[in-house]
Amino acid sequence: MKNYIQEMLKRKDLLFYLVKSGLKAEHRNSYLGYFWWLLDPLLNVLVYYFLVVIVLERGGENYPLFLVVGLVVWRWISTSISSSSRSILRYSSIINQVYLPKSLFPLSFTLTQLFNFSFGLIVIALFLVIYGVMPDWHIVYLPLIIFIQLIAHLALGLFLAYITIFVRDIENLLTYVTRIFFYASPIIWEGARLLRSERLPDWLKVLVEYNPVAILVTSYRDILIDHQTPNMMALLVIFIISVALGIFMLYYYSKNEHKIIKAL
Repeated sequence: MKNYIQEMLKRKDLLFYLVKSGLKAEHRNSYLGYFWWLLDPLLNVLVYYFLVVIVLERGGENYPLFLVVGLVVWRWISTSISSSSRSILRYSSIINQVYLPKSLFPLSFTLTQLFNFSFGLIVIALFLVIYGVMPDWHIVYLPLIIFIQLIAHLALGLFLAYITIFVRDIENLLTYVTRIFFYASPIIWEGARLLRSERLPDWLKVLVEYNPVAILVTSYRDILIDHQTPNMMALLVIFIISVALGIFMLYYYSKNEHKIIKAL
């Protein structure tokens, strides 16, 4: 594994190139180009605001601000999962011709989506100004939460990219799995209100309260909107599991990359 990591470090220029080319390719043929990085979260907020507030007549005070934080964080999660899961398959022609550490490809796609997320933070900052909500000292937790989420994405990306090579149905299945997590997390609805609902079974309340997506989304709202310390214990658990999974997957890649070539 040590030699494998050293080989990855030697190829860091390739990693930077893949991230750069991924950013250029994302909106290469669109008229608005990179402006979509700002426009996409704004349009998502408008759609769900219309659905929840106008149609369903729900949503409390400062709901658009509540909504934009959840949607921007969720967008980073969903795009990282979908792009990293098919990253190796996308570059299969290159992989079959030249030896490269295969783990570089899911890592590059995950880092690309981190750059996109930074534009989402600009949109969040805009909404904070509009609604007059100025973050206090709890904003110091922001880099920590972003780092923990990034580690989680990197570990999950390595895992999904590998198994998708051998089970191509995973890519289609992920669409429904991510949709479950979207509705099981307080992204467009308030988690506390749903957890108090008697119509929700106890086993489903556990899924709603303790799934990692809900923890991450709530953490951002805690520091940006509610001015309180996030659930550090839950974040620590996510970090430890992510680090363990990431190390295991790097070890697994180092021992089984020949299987990837055969499967491609």
